[in-house]
Amino acid sequence: MSEIRTLGELRATGYTRRSVKDELRENLIRKLKNGERLFPGILGYDESVVPQIVNAILAKHNFILLGLRGQAKSRIIRQLTELLDDELPIIAGSEINDDPLSPLSAYGRQQIELHGDETKIAWVSRDNRFVEKLATPDVTIADIIGDVDPIKAAKGGHLLSDELTIHYGLLPRANRGIFAMNELPDLSGKIQVGLFNIMQEGDVQIKGYPVRLPLDVMLVFSANPEDYTARGKIITPLKDRLGAEILTHYPADVQLSSAITKQEAWTQRNGAGPDDVHIPDFVSELVEQIAFEARDDQRVDKRSGVSQRFSISVLELAVSNAERRALLTGESGVVPRISDIYAALPAMTGKMELEYEGEQLGSARLARELIKKAAGVIFEGFFLGIDFSPTVAWFEEGNKLLLSDIASAEECVGLLEAVPELIESTLVPLDFSRNDKARLVSACEFVLEGLYAHNKISRNESGGFEAVTKTKRDRRGMIYEDFTDIEGYN
Repeated sequence: MSEIRTLGELRATGYTRRSVKDELRENLIRKLKNGERLFPGILGYDESVVPQIVNAILAKHNFILLGLRGQAKSRIIRQLTELLDDELPIIAGSEINDDPLSPLSAYGRQQIELHGDETKIAWVSRDNRFVEKLATPDVTIADIIGDVDPIKAAKGGHLLSDELTIHYGLLPRANRGIFAMNELPDLSGKIQVGLFNIMQEGDVQIKGYPVRLPLDVMLVFSANPEDYTARGKIITPLKDRLGAEILTHYPADVQLSSAITKQEAWTQRNGAGPDDVHIPDFVSELVEQIAFEARDDQRVDKRSGVSQRFSISVLELAVSNAERRALLTGESGVVPRISDIYAALPAMTGKMELEYEGEQLGSARLARELIKKAAGVIFEGFFLGIDFSPTVAWFEEGNKLLLSDIASAEECVGLLEAVPELIESTLVPLDFSRNDKARLVSACEFVLEGLYAHNKISRNESGGFEAVTKTKRDRRGMIYEDFTDIEGYN
């Protein structure tokens, strides 16, 4: 219908006005009847979050998504535009998407009075009907609602109280569309009152002048549950006007989390370097398990959470370290190892907010402990019941093994072959050939990390494995270094 350019032509088509919430509802019903997937790319919410969003839209409710960081709240909100019509007719030149059949602003009404059926019509795409704002304490009522523009008043010869002098803020510009506010509790109380007035009464005061703005807008918010429920962070009347509070969540299991990371992470590299990237299942699962361990660890702040971006960034850095090794050694493929996960420590330390105990320990050391715990869990899943006692006995005889993260697969296999039955036992549950040296090295290093996680062998910070020596167990069964026989510690 974009070829229609005047109000008269629009009326001739039989166009009827409907609210944005009716529009969202009708398009949603059509998608549901056609069996179309809602929110493509959003995994793990089909039985929890998505049905609640559908119910809120069917009920024509404004709603808020409550969840910790990295739970796809913003992505879901942005995909709501897919429920809008492809194009929407407005009065040409209108700042607030005036409906040609029922203009809201003084400008829109003036155009109809002057031109009648010859009033010019413009068409707005669905993407331009979405306005998003991150709430911060310095946001003003002028940013959200609008302000009096003295220059407009002077140029047009209007009184400051005239509606034509208003410079509209973000919310009026979202009229007949979707207005999204992220981190709602960070808004000052004054701005929250302004939102409440718009939702409830359709009016607001600008510079002391009452202005009627019965906006047609779908309001969607996001917030951290801790901030949303804290006293003083959100005014009760505004909270009471929201139709639905929908809780988001992190993936329920490692497999789902791994699927999300695989979808989002940039792992298939291109360009001048090697582009044949293979990520073993135990590596991808270990990365996800680290995030699960971090979310459960008491030394990590539960109020901030551990974002899904944690796993995505760790996997990307691990692949990058494997890519760097392949470039240095001239190997044709990229296969991440456990040592590459340790090389991704910068992605972990920057994405964990620590409690006091964690801060005392240090983020890098805590991250290493989380890798160890996660390796123990994933190791049991792959190698439960397989006997590695000959391998452990070899280390107990005083032998050591250092696998550098920049050593080629050929070089590492030569070192691993010296360890009794390590390669043979490793291959038992895994489906690849011994001739695939890059994957073999990755698997063997994973086994060694698993044995270390179960305190069968020891691992130093340079990646070397050896027998558990000069150590004692404390009352919790944890391994710690015994320095009593070293000079200076007596």
